[in-house]
Amino acid sequence: MTLASAQEMTDRNDRSDRREADVALGEDWVGPASGIDPELLDRRARRGFITLNRSPLARKIITFNLLALILLVSGVLYLNPYRDTLVAEREDALRTQAVLVAEVIEVQMPLGAPVNLATGDGIDIEAALDRVNLPAGTSLRLFDATGNPVTARDGPPAEARDERPTVLTDALVALWRGTARLVGARPDPDGGHAADPVPGLVAGALDGSVQAQLTRDAEGRTGFAVAVPLAPGGRISGAVALSGAAGEIDALVRAEREQMLQIFVIAILVSIGLSLVLASTIANPLSDLAAAAEIGRERNARNFGPGRVRIPDLAARPDEIGRLSVAMRGMVAALYDRIDANEQFAADVAHEIKNPLASLRSAVGTLRVARRDDQRDKLLDIIEHDVRRLDRLVSDISNASRLDSELVKEEEETFDLVRMVSRLADHFEREAADKGVEFIADLPAKPIVIRGLEGRLAQVIVNLIGNALSFCEAGDAVRIWARQRENRVLLVVEDTGPGIPEAALTKVFKRFYSERPEAQFGNHSGLGLAISKQIVEAHGGVIWAENIRPTEADITSDPIGARFVVGLPV
Repeated sequence: MTLASAQEMTDRNDRSDRREADVALGEDWVGPASGIDPELLDRRARRGFITLNRSPLARKIITFNLLALILLVSGVLYLNPYRDTLVAEREDALRTQAVLVAEVIEVQMPLGAPVNLATGDGIDIEAALDRVNLPAGTSLRLFDATGNPVTARDGPPAEARDERPTVLTDALVALWRGTARLVGARPDPDGGHAADPVPGLVAGALDGSVQAQLTRDAEGRTGFAVAVPLAPGGRISGAVALSGAAGEIDALVRAEREQMLQIFVIAILVSIGLSLVLASTIANPLSDLAAAAEIGRERNARNFGPGRVRIPDLAARPDEIGRLSVAMRGMVAALYDRIDANEQFAADVAHEIKNPLASLRSAVGTLRVARRDDQRDKLLDIIEHDVRRLDRLVSDISNASRLDSELVKEEEETFDLVRMVSRLADHFEREAADKGVEFIADLPAKPIVIRGLEGRLAQVIVNLIGNALSFCEAGDAVRIWARQRENRVLLVVEDTGPGIPEAALTKVFKRFYSERPEAQFGNHSGLGLAISKQIVEAHGGVIWAENIRPTEADITSDPIGARFVVGLPV
């Protein structure tokens, strides 16, 4: 063994020892027991709690949550259902009060005689108005039949309201008015009238209908006015106009909006807090997973050899992030297993190729000093044998190295396993007859339909039957049989050869392992059974080898043959 190969074996043993130590410590071949890379821990410590400037996902979560809340509150404020309800209620109440006042005055009017409210003929106006109880904060005006004012009275002053500060509402109103001025729009969406609307209402009331209108004074305060005709006996003699206290509705709406905005501010703060917590439970684990992958990429870019990518273990989370963590850890573990297998395969290939190369080097060196023709012929035979051995070895290695990718690329199909084995049996039956070996195919009459790669499974059968024939001599027998058992099928190849040494039963499926007679040395690469095992396992099946003994009671008895069993799902 050369110095380079010795160093390679030492490095591989060191990696194996480190892996065994990691497993003993609970690292499960992906990371340490904590499941977190030290560099990842350092990044997490420097990152601290999630911040908006570092997490686009957190910003999106908070923005989307706030947009929904802002749209909801803006819609409520824009539609203003509370104000509309107040206006409708105040209109109905004032209309009812105006009708009652008109009825009280009409009762004081004579039914038959004409009434002139302007001169007071037919009615004592002051006495009639004394009987009217005006609600607090309202004012009454009496008009004659021509629409001219006759008299007016005010109700008791409204009780002073304990108005709370409306900072948020005032700020929004100022913002709205400023924006409206900038765009040249009308700042007040409700319209209103700064001029006195009562004369217009009275004109409509003198036509015989009750008139009502939302008003706005010079200071922009909202009020309400109602005009009701006075028509004792069906003859219109005048009208009564009743006006509510200006600003009452505004105060109520302002207080209601302030409460709504306060709740909105609290909801925003709660939403931001919950969004940060939600973003932390989502963004931080995803950031850890992404950082672990980035660390692995950086290490590969910087040719860091000793460290492994350690994916955080979030399997305890019952959500998609937990599933993602499990999937990534499995992918990383499979990747490292593949890397280790490739390293092992490369080392085995180097070792296997060095043997025929060493033999070739020795034979070529000896050929230079050989004097006799028989010695040269023997050396040439050795060289030819080693060249064929190298060619076979390289071909098998090439097939084995491409097998994984080809198994993934090839499309599975449904086929009859019995028909495939029957065709192969016909071919090997002639080969066995030429060798003096009896070949028996015990296959069921009914088809066994499975799904898989027919060509690859045929390669497995060829390897097993070829191995069995290579160990048999004239007078021996090879038997292949298949049986279906519920959801699986068993395919068995038996021979009456020398059997398999007990120590080799667990090694025959390893790459480059070969346990053959000395006469067959160099004729087999030792990859056939390893490739067969790889194909069977890719189909979700199992394969194993065992010896056939004359009696199962005595396990120490000499074997009378070997048996290879393939189990495949149906």
